[in-house]
Amino acid sequence: METEILSTLPDCEIVSSRIVNAPIDKVFSAWSDPNLLKNWWGPKGFTNTFHEFDFRVGGKWIFTMHGPEKGNYPNECEFIKIDQPNLIAWKRHSQPLFRVVASFEEVAVGQTKIIFKMLFDSPEERNKLIKFVPEKNEENFDKLEVVLAEMTS
Repeated sequence: METEILSTLPDCEIVSSRIVNAPIDKVFSAWSDPNLLKNWWGPKGFTNTFHEFDFRVGGKWIFTMHGPEKGNYPNECEFIKIDQPNLIAWKRHSQPLFRVVASFEEVAVGQTKIIFKMLFDSPEERNKLIKFVPEKNEENFDKLEVVLAEMTS
């Protein structure tokens, strides 16, 4: 299954990364604890309602993202790999279809590098989202940093 997760061509990926001022265990918790995750997941202005969060390989993550102006966006995902505290991967079962690999690496004491990869089946699928997703991923990281600061204070 690992090969399925990790082998794509660069033109089928959107990759975002950031170094955050938090230890790796706290970063992993922010991604794996639904009570923390629901507070930061999504771009600026979005909120979430989690319907199911079964954090195990084969477990489902079903939620609705609520847009800041209007719109509700149903999401259904399945966790396909978990390697605490280094990696979480999931597959989306709702449109748009892609897989996600979020990896975490301690780069210094109290600092963690996050690499967030969105893996698509074709360059065409990736190209539908590339114009706006990198900016939205940065907004997502901004919200994560607020939650991490609250966790470490």
